[in-house]
Amino acid sequence: MIVAVVQARVSSSRLPGKVLKPILGVPMLARQLERLKRAHKIDRLVVATSIEKADAAIATLCEATSTICYRGSLVDVLDRCYRAARPFQPDYVVRLTGDCPLADWSVVDQTISFCCERGFDYASNTLRPTWPDGLDVEVVRFSAFEEAWHEAVLPSEREHVTPFLYHRPKRFRLGSMVQETDLSGLRWTVDEPEDLAFVTRVYEALYGDNSAFTTQDILSLLQARPDLRRVNEKLGRNEGFRKSVAADAAYLASRRD
Repeated sequence: MIVAVVQARVSSSRLPGKVLKPILGVPMLARQLERLKRAHKIDRLVVATSIEKADAAIATLCEATSTICYRGSLVDVLDRCYRAARPFQPDYVVRLTGDCPLADWSVVDQTISFCCERGFDYASNTLRPTWPDGLDVEVVRFSAFEEAWHEAVLPSEREHVTPFLYHRPKRFRLGSMVQETDLSGLRWTVDEPEDLAFVTRVYEALYGDNSAFTTQDILSLLQARPDLRRVNEKLGRNEGFRKSVAADAAYLASRRD
């Protein structure tokens, strides 16, 4: 059993309400779910949102798109994702974030196969990024996920779900899936208004002719329209994680006092 958990919330600090921002008249999260439901290797797709009042809109979206929804802690995302997956007693959990409306279902399937067939406890295409930022996929053996849920204490480990695992290579068997062509300099995630503008223009250019447009279709579009890449190319990768690492330092200092 493979369960994919998409974490999503309305209270994003850099672009509030981003998962509900419209792309061609449809909420961004719904666009992403539409793409993820094309994956062949996902048995259950669950959106994990919070119990905050504002996130009721995400639960409503899930009901409208026939998607399972779990509501839990706003700040302890590891707990939220674990509890979203636990009722299914999966063999593996696929961790995804709800700010990636260009998600590639074939990359999801490829990462699942890479992890399961090689017996990794954790595998991703992010340990050494070679895919565009926004096509991130992490696959975790559920037993290892449960260990992280029990033992993780640092703010970064609870907020970002998987650092407890990939920071312990001697304890967990890790797999890094890379591709020959390094596309990690491309930014296809949505954290800032410029990101949303970029993604919206991609949808405007491609969706009407083919709702199942692929990564290669996007790459071809960028080759023909290099101006699109400049819309958000100045933004950095993993800025949210760096803020959590700073919180770790404060937490450790408080433990010493």
